[in-house]
Amino acid sequence: MISNSSARVKDDTRTALLMAAPALCGLLLFVALPFLLAVILSFTNLRLGSPLPLQFLGLEQYRRVWLDPNFRQALLNNGLFALVMVPIQTAIALGLALLLNRPLPGMAIFRTIFFMPVVFPMALVAVIWTIIYAPSANGMMNAVLESITFGRWEPRDFLNDPVLALPAIMLLSLWQGVGFQMVIILAGLQSISGTLYEAAAIDGSNKWNQFRYITVPQLRNTLIFVLLVTSVLSFRLFDQVQIMTQGGPNGATTTVMYEAVKASFEQQKMAKGSAMTVIFFAIVLVITLLQRVLIPEDSAID
Repeated sequence: MISNSSARVKDDTRTALLMAAPALCGLLLFVALPFLLAVILSFTNLRLGSPLPLQFLGLEQYRRVWLDPNFRQALLNNGLFALVMVPIQTAIALGLALLLNRPLPGMAIFRTIFFMPVVFPMALVAVIWTIIYAPSANGMMNAVLESITFGRWEPRDFLNDPVLALPAIMLLSLWQGVGFQMVIILAGLQSISGTLYEAAAIDGSNKWNQFRYITVPQLRNTLIFVLLVTSVLSFRLFDQVQIMTQGGPNGATTTVMYEAVKASFEQQKMAKGSAMTVIFFAIVLVITLLQRVLIPEDSAID
């Protein structure tokens, strides 16, 4: 019996490794290997088309990146974007999940409607919202604001205004991404046992106390996961900026990813772009480690 069980475990392990091999090869070829190459290039002076020979510069590229005002502005924009988007998007997603977690007819249709923007490519969404933000009085956003303010709103060029450009991208990202967080929180809500609410109702607890003492504690791990994933996605902000503003006006919407791509492919400074990529990876790694600290492995499994 023991030998048969051991042989079965070996067969299962071999099968699992064979099934995972394509994914592992893909991660190695398209994630691990390019990142290792980026780390190596970040210590050199590589620039495409440059007649200078390849040289090892140590941490010089990182020093140049840190002293670059454009990179600092990009880091500031990413931090501001995350600081605003993470709590607002999570709160709205939680509210929508609570509304859609009711046993009412037609809830599946509403869930689909709210989740639908997530499946649209960000490039398509950015193009549509660029049209919505059209600067003329015929632009949809200007027209709506003019209607609700009874004509007091003056048409503005949202994407070319240093004050309004980043909030405009935030609104777009909120509309496009809130459905993703909503689905995750909704799954967490549906995993909460109904007997907890029944017992609380018998004890005379109102809806607010049920939400405060049952829903929120039971959703703790889910909410922390959503917060951290949203933070990581905030630092990956690129498509909207590339399509809608190209980092402008005056760097008001530039991001770390946009600066890395611009340095690598527009300026052909591969070493500088690689250094920015490594810094971006370090930021994501810190956020991931934070998740490990806030959600221990045993409680995350529970």
